[in-house]
Amino acid sequence: MPPTQGLPIREYLLVALTAAAVTFLLTGVVRRVAIRIGAIANPRARDVHVTPIPRMGGIGIFLGVAAAMGLAHQLPALSRGFDFSFDSLGVLLAAGVISLIGALDDRFELDAWTKLAGQVMCAGILVIFGVQWVSFWVPWGGGGESFGQVLVLDKNQGALLTVVLVVVMVNAMNFVDGLDGLAGGLGFIAAAATCSFSLGLLDSSGGDVGAYPPALIAATLAGACLGFLPYNFQPAKIFMGDSGSMMIGLMLAGATTSASGRVPYPQFSGKDALALLSPLVVVAAVLFVPMLDLIMAVIRRTRRGESPFAADKMHLHHRLLEIGHSQRRAVLLIYLWAGLLAFGAVSVTLFDSVAVFWIVGFGFLLATLVSIVPRLRSRNRTA
Repeated sequence: MPPTQGLPIREYLLVALTAAAVTFLLTGVVRRVAIRIGAIANPRARDVHVTPIPRMGGIGIFLGVAAAMGLAHQLPALSRGFDFSFDSLGVLLAAGVISLIGALDDRFELDAWTKLAGQVMCAGILVIFGVQWVSFWVPWGGGGESFGQVLVLDKNQGALLTVVLVVVMVNAMNFVDGLDGLAGGLGFIAAAATCSFSLGLLDSSGGDVGAYPPALIAATLAGACLGFLPYNFQPAKIFMGDSGSMMIGLMLAGATTSASGRVPYPQFSGKDALALLSPLVVVAAVLFVPMLDLIMAVIRRTRRGESPFAADKMHLHHRLLEIGHSQRRAVLLIYLWAGLLAFGAVSVTLFDSVAVFWIVGFGFLLATLVSIVPRLRSRNRTA
């Protein structure tokens, strides 16, 4: 595929700002529509909000993404990326379908199995458009002086792995959407980190236009999430609902899956093990917090003999509130943890590993101290 001159960073920034602006402008309209059709989140026992708040804000996020994708298609520096890959189009179509399913759930509250079927269908759309895992490096096997080996998946294996990854990431984002601004902020952090990683891949490929899609997908999502946050940060004027949280999870899965096919494995040696694993590391890091919350919720509920989809009030954000953090502080703390993990993983693949480990280690220490301060204060008061 033909290369381009330099990295189109300004164009990606313009696309992200367009997504932010369109999302910000249209979310107010979506809020009025949600109120009119009755897409309202009434307070429940497990909820933190105490007054009815409209939801379905994910439609505004999707419209921002769609507008930014349309602009990218018209920009000379980015339009050629659409000629050599259907990844961006496939992700946009799947995001639209899952946003529609989520909007129906925001209004009519669909059952868990119907939503799961919709998630699998949208993952299938990605596979049809060629967005699927084809290979990845593992640190075992190999022969002679080589360290590790590249596993090449056939179409069925790649499709199955893609579907599983999409469903897990979609539900992870859905589970973590419990505080004002939480899912939107995590979506922005994860998308920005994924975009940074994808730009690194684009640079290593010499500006190959075939490597444009993952950065474009992540840039549009990051911008849309940023544009939604003014409406959603505490106190929220509108919730993104399942139409937003499921779409964010799907687009993150789509961006990381698209990036996985662009890793130039032959350029790496055994010393670059973490870089070789970077797609999987980034996938794990950008959603570590919601994934951990999802796993803990499933274990907790199944041990009680309940459905994994049964609701409770013991998620990570609930525990931070119990410790003594305010809603805003709890959200900002989760932002901090997610940012350290996501950008730490990406930075290791781009910069000197030793310096990154020291900086991230200091960040983890600071985040831990800030997280436990309220509990330490309460113990001092009772002592």
